[in-house]
Amino acid sequence: MKVAFLDRDGTINRSFWTHEHEGGPEYWAGSDEPELLPGAAEGMRRLIDCGYRIIIITNQYPIGEGGITQDFYDRFTEKLLAKLRAAGVDVLDVFFCPHRRDEGCACCKPRPGMIQAALKKYPGIDMTESFFAGDSAADEGIARACRLPFFGVGRDGGQRIESLADLVRFIS
Repeated sequence: MKVAFLDRDGTINRSFWTHEHEGGPEYWAGSDEPELLPGAAEGMRRLIDCGYRIIIITNQYPIGEGGITQDFYDRFTEKLLAKLRAAGVDVLDVFFCPHRRDEGCACCKPRPGMIQAALKKYPGIDMTESFFAGDSAADEGIARACRLPFFGVGRDGGQRIESLADLVRFIS
Protein backbone atom coordinates (compact mmCIF):
# COMPACT_ATOMS: atom_id res chain seq x y z
CA MET A 1 0.00 0.00 0.00
CA LYS A 2 1.42 3.36 -0.98
CA VAL A 3 0.78 6.16 1.49
CA ALA A 4 0.82 9.93 1.38
CA PHE A 5 1.88 10.91 4.90
CA LEU A 6 0.61 14.46 5.37
CA ASP A 7 1.14 17.03 8.07
CA ARG A 8 -2.08 18.67 9.27
CA ASP A 9 -1.81 22.32 10.39
CA GLY A 10 -0.39 24.51 7.61
CA THR A 11 -0.56 21.68 5.07
CA ILE A 12 -4.21 20.56 5.00
CA ASN A 13 -5.89 23.22 7.12
CA ARG A 14 -5.09 26.76 8.13
CA SER A 15 -2.88 26.91 11.20
CA PHE A 16 -3.91 29.21 14.03
CA TRP A 17 -0.98 28.42 16.35
CA THR A 18 0.50 31.44 18.08
CA HIS A 19 2.38 32.38 21.24
CA GLU A 20 0.80 34.51 23.95
CA HIS A 21 4.31 35.69 24.80
CA GLU A 22 7.82 34.79 23.67
CA GLY A 23 8.84 31.46 25.12
CA GLY A 24 5.32 30.69 26.31
CA PRO A 25 3.22 27.73 25.20
CA GLU A 26 1.64 27.70 21.77
CA TYR A 27 -2.10 28.00 21.75
CA TRP A 28 -4.86 27.98 19.14
CA ALA A 29 -5.82 31.59 18.44
CA GLY A 30 -8.47 30.93 15.83
CA SER A 31 -11.75 29.26 15.19
CA ASP A 32 -12.66 25.76 16.24
CA GLU A 33 -13.94 25.28 12.67
CA PRO A 34 -11.27 23.84 10.37
CA GLU A 35 -10.50 25.93 7.30
CA LEU A 36 -9.14 23.82 4.45
CA LEU A 37 -6.23 25.40 2.63
CA PRO A 38 -6.66 26.13 -1.09
CA GLY A 39 -5.85 23.04 -3.12
CA ALA A 40 -5.76 20.69 -0.10
CA ALA A 41 -8.91 18.64 -0.77
CA GLU A 42 -8.30 18.67 -4.53
CA GLY A 43 -4.74 17.44 -4.06
CA MET A 44 -5.80 14.75 -1.62
CA ARG A 45 -8.52 13.50 -4.02
CA ARG A 46 -5.93 13.32 -6.80
CA LEU A 47 -3.58 11.36 -4.57
CA ILE A 48 -6.37 8.88 -3.83
CA ASP A 49 -7.09 8.65 -7.57
CA CYS A 50 -3.40 7.76 -8.05
CA GLY A 51 -3.76 4.89 -5.56
CA TYR A 52 -2.42 6.54 -2.41
CA ARG A 53 -3.96 6.16 1.03
CA ILE A 54 -3.86 9.26 3.23
CA ILE A 55 -2.39 9.19 6.74
CA ILE A 56 -2.15 12.42 8.72
CA ILE A 57 0.90 12.81 10.99
CA THR A 58 0.62 15.79 13.34
CA ASN A 59 2.47 17.20 16.33
CA GLN A 60 -0.01 18.44 18.92
CA TYR A 61 2.40 19.28 21.75
CA PRO A 62 0.21 22.22 22.84
CA ILE A 63 -1.99 19.53 24.45
CA GLY A 64 0.86 18.59 26.77
CA GLU A 65 1.99 22.19 27.16
CA GLY A 66 -1.47 23.49 28.09
CA GLY A 67 -2.20 25.46 24.91
CA ILE A 68 -5.26 23.35 23.99
CA THR A 69 -7.17 20.50 25.58
CA GLN A 70 -7.43 16.93 24.33
CA ASP A 71 -11.16 17.54 23.89
CA PHE A 72 -10.53 20.57 21.66
CA TYR A 73 -8.09 18.55 19.55
CA ASP A 74 -10.58 15.66 19.23
CA ARG A 75 -13.48 17.93 18.23
CA PHE A 76 -11.36 19.90 15.73
CA THR A 77 -10.01 16.70 14.18
CA GLU A 78 -13.50 15.19 13.83
CA LYS A 79 -14.74 18.37 12.12
CA LEU A 80 -11.71 18.35 9.81
CA LEU A 81 -12.26 14.72 8.85
CA ALA A 82 -15.97 15.42 8.22
CA LYS A 83 -15.06 18.35 5.93
CA LEU A 84 -12.61 16.16 4.06
CA ARG A 85 -15.17 13.35 3.68
CA ALA A 86 -17.69 15.89 2.34
CA ALA A 87 -15.04 16.95 -0.19
CA GLY A 88 -14.55 13.34 -1.31
CA VAL A 89 -11.40 12.61 0.72
CA ASP A 90 -11.15 9.42 2.76
CA VAL A 91 -8.39 9.62 5.37
CA LEU A 92 -7.12 6.20 6.41
CA ASP A 93 -5.88 7.32 9.81
CA VAL A 94 -4.53 10.16 11.95
CA PHE A 95 -1.51 9.80 14.23
CA PHE A 96 -0.75 12.63 16.65
CA CYS A 97 1.78 13.41 19.34
CA PRO A 98 0.25 15.14 22.41
CA HIS A 99 3.47 15.26 24.41
CA ARG A 100 5.40 18.31 25.58
CA ARG A 101 8.35 19.03 23.32
CA ASP A 102 10.74 18.57 26.25
CA GLU A 103 9.42 15.10 27.17
CA GLY A 104 11.77 13.34 24.77
CA CYS A 105 9.07 11.03 23.42
CA ALA A 106 9.68 8.97 20.29
CA CYS A 107 6.67 10.38 18.46
CA CYS A 108 7.23 14.15 18.31
CA LYS A 109 8.34 15.08 14.79
CA PRO A 110 11.05 15.02 13.57
CA ARG A 111 11.41 11.73 15.46
CA PRO A 112 9.88 8.81 13.51
CA GLY A 113 7.58 7.34 16.16
CA MET A 114 4.26 8.22 14.51
CA ILE A 115 5.29 6.69 11.19
CA GLN A 116 6.64 3.64 13.04
CA ALA A 117 3.22 3.34 14.73
CA ALA A 118 1.53 3.55 11.32
CA LEU A 119 3.81 0.80 9.99
CA LYS A 120 2.94 -1.39 12.95
CA LYS A 121 -0.81 -0.82 12.51
CA TYR A 122 -0.67 -1.12 8.70
CA PRO A 123 2.13 -3.58 7.88
CA GLY A 124 1.23 -3.42 4.18
CA ILE A 125 2.61 0.11 3.81
CA ASP A 126 5.26 0.19 1.09
CA MET A 127 7.73 2.86 2.18
CA THR A 128 9.45 2.79 -1.23
CA GLU A 129 6.18 4.00 -2.80
CA SER A 130 5.25 6.50 -0.07
CA PHE A 131 6.19 10.12 0.70
CA PHE A 132 5.73 12.90 3.25
CA ALA A 133 4.38 16.42 2.63
CA GLY A 134 4.42 19.20 5.20
CA ASP A 135 5.24 22.80 5.92
CA SER A 136 7.96 22.66 8.58
CA ALA A 137 11.53 21.62 9.28
CA ALA A 138 10.13 18.94 11.62
CA ASP A 139 8.15 17.52 8.68
CA GLU A 140 11.26 17.44 6.54
CA GLY A 141 13.12 15.82 9.43
CA ILE A 142 10.66 12.95 9.86
CA ALA A 143 10.73 12.34 6.10
CA ARG A 144 14.52 12.19 6.21
CA ALA A 145 14.48 9.92 9.30
CA CYS A 146 12.13 7.52 7.49
CA ARG A 147 13.92 7.85 4.13
CA LEU A 148 10.80 9.23 2.46
CA PRO A 149 10.72 11.76 -0.36
CA PHE A 150 9.67 15.14 1.05
CA PHE A 151 7.45 17.82 -0.45
CA GLY A 152 7.62 21.18 1.31
CA VAL A 153 4.32 23.07 1.26
CA GLY A 154 5.26 26.72 0.82
CA ARG A 155 8.82 26.08 1.91
CA ASP A 156 12.14 25.01 0.51
CA GLY A 157 13.62 21.69 1.49
CA GLY A 158 12.85 18.65 -0.56
CA GLN A 159 10.63 19.51 -3.51
CA ARG A 160 8.83 22.83 -2.95
CA ILE A 161 5.09 22.90 -3.68
CA GLU A 162 2.61 25.68 -3.01
CA SER A 163 -0.30 23.39 -2.10
CA LEU A 164 -1.18 19.72 -2.04
CA ALA A 165 -2.77 20.17 -5.47
CA ASP A 166 0.76 20.69 -6.86
CA LEU A 167 1.74 17.13 -5.90
CA VAL A 168 0.17 15.66 -9.03
CA ARG A 169 3.05 17.10 -11.06
CA PHE A 170 5.40 14.78 -9.18
CA ILE A 171 3.29 11.77 -8.15
CA SER A 172 1.70 9.13 -10.35
